[in-house]
Amino acid sequence: MSVAEQTPATGRIASLDVLRGVAILGTFASNAWLFAVPGGASVWLSGGLLANDPVEAGLRLLSNGKFLALLTLLFGVGIELQYRAALRRGARWPGRYPVRALVLFVEGVLHYVLVFEFDVLMGYAVAALLVAYLVGRSDHAVLAWTVAVGGIYVVVLLGLTALLLALPDDAPATPPVADLAATASWTAQVADRLQYLPLFRIEILLIVPSATVLFLVGARLLRSGAFAGSPPGARIRRRLMVWGFGVALPLNALTTFGGEDWFLVDRYLLPPLVALGLLGLVTSIVLRSREAPGPLRRGLAAVGRTALSSYVLQNVLGSVLCYGWGLGLAVSLADARPWWVVGLWAGVCAVLMVAASLWLRRFDRGPLELLAHRVQGIGRVPVQSGRE
Repeated sequence: MSVAEQTPATGRIASLDVLRGVAILGTFASNAWLFAVPGGASVWLSGGLLANDPVEAGLRLLSNGKFLALLTLLFGVGIELQYRAALRRGARWPGRYPVRALVLFVEGVLHYVLVFEFDVLMGYAVAALLVAYLVGRSDHAVLAWTVAVGGIYVVVLLGLTALLLALPDDAPATPPVADLAATASWTAQVADRLQYLPLFRIEILLIVPSATVLFLVGARLLRSGAFAGSPPGARIRRRLMVWGFGVALPLNALTTFGGEDWFLVDRYLLPPLVALGLLGLVTSIVLRSREAPGPLRRGLAAVGRTALSSYVLQNVLGSVLCYGWGLGLAVSLADARPWWVVGLWAGVCAVLMVAASLWLRRFDRGPLELLAHRVQGIGRVPVQSGRE
């Protein structure tokens, strides 16, 4: 079934904005734990995050990697929508898309340097440039790329995990050291991000191949009718939920409590499968809803329509609230972990939903989206509105 059969060419794919909103707010559910560590990235530099209790580990299980993977799948859906829009206009593809990717990369660099050590936008930009040249290829070619890149990625992660499990663990663990002065100055944090750029950005080596595969999977899910309110679409979503919640989520729970040696599987390998289940679940809920959207759904959709702006804003808010140069809540509320972090996440989510809703009363997209499109010199972009 084609996308055109799912929704009119000028219509909206109802679930996409909501899915993006869920993914953005869920991503902050992971990042909130990073902001809430006293000393910020200094702890990571000294050997990892502070030790977790079982309750905190369980709370992290709910979000770790899963919503970021969902966001990555939806980015692939966006590339497919832009590709189809270009075909309808009779425009060459990828056309100016490399300019989009370059602008996204620059945004990622600025976000990394000025706001947050663990930015994903740079990795997305690199993967998007590659996928832009693959999305229009035959199903056979796309499948070959997906299997090859995904297969190598899985083998590498499992190999590294096996190596970690095989290494002797006799030496007593040295707890990471929190340098509270590291977050006392915003300029000092910027300097640290520049100084330790190779260390902080090493995750790109994992983000790019993973994003390449998930972009292609997201694009093909759209083509397969996974977002359609039809019996074939419902069957696809049921399969996604079975694999995501029935198989991957229980395994992910085991790796979460299995120790640090399982980190790579716990963070990068199983969460994308859980994200497929989330995609199927949220899409099914939206499609089955017959009532007018309530405040929660409208708020999620508003965040989804301002996804880039909301992603950056939530990290800015996390910095201001948690770091020493801001309100310093990471230190003053350290004894209230883990529950105060849940409150931090809920409060930031509420601010984002209200702010995005108010902004969209005057504008049709977020402030950073408007700026990026002005820099690119292009017009309306289908992915932002969820239009095919």
